Amino acid sequence: MLPASAQKVQDAFNAHGVDSKVIEMASTTRTAAEAAAALGCGVAQIAKSLVFRTRQGHVPVLVIASGTNRVDEKRLAALVGEPIEKADADYVRQVTGFAIGGVPPIGHATPLKTFLDEDLLKYETLWTAAGTPHTVIQLTPSQLCAITRGSLSRIS
Repeated sequence: MLPASAQKVQDAFNAHGVDSKVIEMASTTRTAAEAAAALGCGVAQIAKSLVFRTRQGHVPVLVIASGTNRVDEKRLAALVGEPIEKADADYVRQVTGFAIGGVPPIGHATPLKTFLDEDLLKYETLWTAAGTPHTVIQLTPSQLCAITRGSLSRIS
């Protein structure tokens, strides 16, 4: 039986018609490097979810980036249209319903404006967090684009 937050992610994937199962790992998958090591895949195949917020309006912004890429915050601010800042752990939990290290691409408590790292399209298979720092789920880049309705962008 999955933890409640991981089951919420499984339900969200099912609702979007993605036939993939949340996997509970024995070791932590909190970081892209930890997830890749646990899964035996490349770090770049980890689609990490990073939450930012706009400085003036505190509007949440989700970036799903390749595990090897660092988000260019100036480029992201230009895409969003105002200065942004990295969100703290409390804000991330408030707007997504998940703790840092377990934030999935969908199933959030609040709708999030989403940007997808175009480098993710280079891979046949991606892995994302699935609600906890010990759960992951596999999907394709096309599934990720479809379920998030995110804007594909060069963000690194």
